[in-house]
Amino acid sequence: MIITQTPLRISFAGGGTDFEGFYRKDGGCVVSTAIDKYIYVIVKDRFDDKIRVGYSRTEMVDSVDEIEHELVREAMRKVGIEKGIEIATMADVPSEGSGLGSSSSVTVGLLNALYAYKGEFQSAEVLARDACEVEINVLGKPIGKQDQYIAAYGGVRMFCFNSDGSVTVETLSLADEQRRRLGESLMLFFTGTTRKSSVILSEQQQNIEARWAILDKMKAQAFDLRRRLERGELRTLGRLMHEGWEHKKSLAGGISNCEIDRMYEAALEAGAVGGKVAGAGGGGFLLLYCAPGEQEAVRRALPELKELNFRLERDGTKIILNARR
Repeated sequence: MIITQTPLRISFAGGGTDFEGFYRKDGGCVVSTAIDKYIYVIVKDRFDDKIRVGYSRTEMVDSVDEIEHELVREAMRKVGIEKGIEIATMADVPSEGSGLGSSSSVTVGLLNALYAYKGEFQSAEVLARDACEVEINVLGKPIGKQDQYIAAYGGVRMFCFNSDGSVTVETLSLADEQRRRLGESLMLFFTGTTRKSSVILSEQQQNIEARWAILDKMKAQAFDLRRRLERGELRTLGRLMHEGWEHKKSLAGGISNCEIDRMYEAALEAGAVGGKVAGAGGGGFLLLYCAPGEQEAVRRALPELKELNFRLERDGTKIILNARR
């Protein structure tokens, strides 16, 4: 039996510049962090040659081609496993439409588990690259590359997506005290709704040329944020997230709505410096930067929303049990 633990993520700046339609011409850049909420993947032998896949439903099939869970099907094809296996996935938060990168965390964690099942142990770079291939090239999902990379690497990172398709990975130089203060100043609230991000992301992808100037500004914010965080100017994160959220809302329809705007404005009035809806937008989790002394007022301003307590996660995907026969 193999069990992998793969973190979810929150993105601070530069989201949207990780789309191939942008970075192939101009290079993209994001700053994001892993958090201590996870996707777990369990892989084990079967006595027979069947394939059993357990998630929100259960599949029992005779061949890889019959698997309906597309991430599992294509990950098995990628690794070269054809039969006699059980796979199960579990998540700490709603696994679809949360805005915390859960689909890519599933893919990265699944690849990590399947490779380990075969006795092969891959680097974070290989796992991220393979996950991008599965999700973007094989399945044609309208997504960028940041989620796969932060799930594989973990930590607080800057990813630069180069025009030749390569990715430069930088760890932000944060002292332990800065990292602790940063984590303590972030809040996540579940908006109560999830959504399929593909509709929003497809429109965002189609709008890249028309929104090029905005995406350039969002990329510049990522570089600015890295510099400021490394200088200890943590409060700047709130302001830059607010500016980035205003930019992001113009990238596609449905990223925000009246109810999300109401929640966000209430949080700002209560003391939050800035924030954004995590991921594609339209629902999922509301991310806020708020000094610890102001957080109780924000909670009172959003009484209908469930808060998700979390910490920053240093590690990317990892094997937490390896009991191969």
